[in-house]
Amino acid sequence: MTATGADRDAPGARTWWWGRRRSVVLDGGLALVSAVECAAEGVSFAGRAGGPEALGALLGFLVGSVLLVRRRWPITVVLVSIAVAPAEMGFLMGVVGLYTLAASEVPRRYTAVLAGMATVAVFVVTAVEMRRDIAAQADDFDPSTWYVPVMALFMTLGLNAPPVLFGLYIGARRRLMESLRERADSLEQELSLLADRAEQRAQWARQEERRRIAREMHDVVAHRVSLMVVHAAALQAVALKDPQKAVRNAALVGDMGRQALTELREMLGVLREEAVPAVPAAPEAVPLAAVGRAAAAAAEAAAGPGLDAVEGLCEESRLAGAAVELVVLGEAGEPGAYPPEVERTAYRVVQEALTNVHKHAPGAAVVVRLAHRGGEVAMQVENGPSDAGAADAGLPSGGNGLVGMKERVSRLGGVFVSGPTDAGGFKVSAVIPVRES
Repeated sequence: MTATGADRDAPGARTWWWGRRRSVVLDGGLALVSAVECAAEGVSFAGRAGGPEALGALLGFLVGSVLLVRRRWPITVVLVSIAVAPAEMGFLMGVVGLYTLAASEVPRRYTAVLAGMATVAVFVVTAVEMRRDIAAQADDFDPSTWYVPVMALFMTLGLNAPPVLFGLYIGARRRLMESLRERADSLEQELSLLADRAEQRAQWARQEERRRIAREMHDVVAHRVSLMVVHAAALQAVALKDPQKAVRNAALVGDMGRQALTELREMLGVLREEAVPAVPAAPEAVPLAAVGRAAAAAAEAAAGPGLDAVEGLCEESRLAGAAVELVVLGEAGEPGAYPPEVERTAYRVVQEALTNVHKHAPGAAVVVRLAHRGGEVAMQVENGPSDAGAADAGLPSGGNGLVGMKERVSRLGGVFVSGPTDAGGFKVSAVIPVRES
């Protein structure tokens, strides 16, 4: 697993300025070695200066212990190493201090200045010591004028350049890893958000599909069964008075039952179909909402009546005893001139409106108007008040008819209006825009 910055910043994981316990052990060990080294060099320096060796050892020990704070104050460590350079102590402290400074978040201009100061200090001390050693061996060795500066420069660069370069590399790598961790964290958060959105879209698609199936079941079952109930009530009323009419009504009930079963089978067949799409060469990401809409449109366009079946729908209501008049305005055009979902929605609106007339206004006169306006198709179903002498079939109402019609029309970008009329009847109007298939 890729570790992020959360585990390093957890409460209790940090000790002062150290991020991990092994960093404490490492810095403690380096500080101890540096303190011992500086103490030994302090004794030697005190002997050359004619001072007490114990004081030199104590001073060296304190100077070397400064390495313990290298992570918190790297500039301080480098400055101390520069200050004690003339005493020829702090070799380990200088190397580790320059590395820590180059690897830290200190601005690069500060790093360059301090590294230059340390280089100059080491160069001067090295050159002085080399001249002293050469002077002590004047009889055996007589170098040229450039020998001491060149050798001192090589030794200084060999001492200071590697820790600085290595520290710059480690600092850059550390910043790169930190940026990668932050990017991984942000990507993880984005993936989590995308997963949540995908789940929401999937839930929305499932709900939309359930609503669509509920509308289809309601339209298919409610209308046919309502007409069957109306015919059954008429059959009961005329069974003894007019046997021939009773026979016709019974035949109509059977036909409508068969039609209802046929439509149910067609709808269930569409729902059971498992389309196997061809695998494209370069699949594109498609939102789940678009998939849901496309599936719903394909299912509706697969089967179902259209505007050419409205006349038969009105005739069925006439056979059930309702006075239905169909008025068509404008030219309908060739069959299939409208997209299938438009024709199917228009048919369902008229069907549900007639079903509501049979339920709530038995015996009322009904006018069905269809208007073809080129860019849109409009429909209106208006009924007058219920005939007091007509027998009420006692059809139940679920209260979902108007809601389903409005959902259908709104999904296609249309307008749906319904409400009572001044004459005591009821009117349902819908306008559906005709888009190119």
